[in-house]
Amino acid sequence: MSIGSALKTVTPAPVKRVLRPIRNRIASKSLHEGLSEKDASQLNFWRSRFEIDSGVFENSHYERLMLAMAEESTPNFIKGKIIADFGCGPRGSMAWASSALVRIGIDVLADRYADEFTDNITSHGMIYLKCTENIIPLPSGFVDVMFTMNAVRYVESLPAMCSEILRVLKPGGELIGSFDLEMHASSGQPQQLNEKLVAKYLLNNLEIKSYRTREMWTEGENPYNEYAYFKENNRSYRPGQKGYLWVRAKKPN
Repeated sequence: MSIGSALKTVTPAPVKRVLRPIRNRIASKSLHEGLSEKDASQLNFWRSRFEIDSGVFENSHYERLMLAMAEESTPNFIKGKIIADFGCGPRGSMAWASSALVRIGIDVLADRYADEFTDNITSHGMIYLKCTENIIPLPSGFVDVMFTMNAVRYVESLPAMCSEILRVLKPGGELIGSFDLEMHASSGQPQQLNEKLVAKYLLNNLEIKSYRTREMWTEGENPYNEYAYFKENNRSYRPGQKGYLWVRAKKPN
């Protein structure tokens, strides 16, 4: 991603009205392709996004977003490194990161994305790698920087996939993540995350370098600038609220 959850959350009503008939038109297709309800929901989202983007996925916003998550002003920190995005979706989340040695997008639907969005996938300068709900097929200690953007709540087994994220990180490697907090679980998004769960399965095994939380945007805020509050002083969050966590942490050497 996958950032489907975040995009659906912040999409204004007029855009939702445009999206709805597109999604309804393609919704039945995935359900008859041997996909789980969760995977069908994700594939349907990206199919509708593909139509809205007129057949070429828009991905220019990822550089700004990922650098903000990392609290970096330039991509120099990834130069010559192996980087990955867990739950990448098919949109080219790391197309901007040309200074990296290798760019790997990890997703349970990577093969389906390759089949359906072939020209886009092959233009992103990324390796798209299919994982399962239990295994990331990479060697241990392989990745220098692992990004993940609101994708962990989509996994079936939180302990298993968090363990895999930690396993494939090099000693001294970094996790740079965005996590939805207290978003209700559903068949499409099985995990309702909170700070304690993220700490238990990920952060307690890492050295935290940056930790930021903020409540979910409210009526009157600009939904297209939902993450601006991470650059401001207004970062209020109380446990139990719907919100976001941004974290950058290092795997001990």
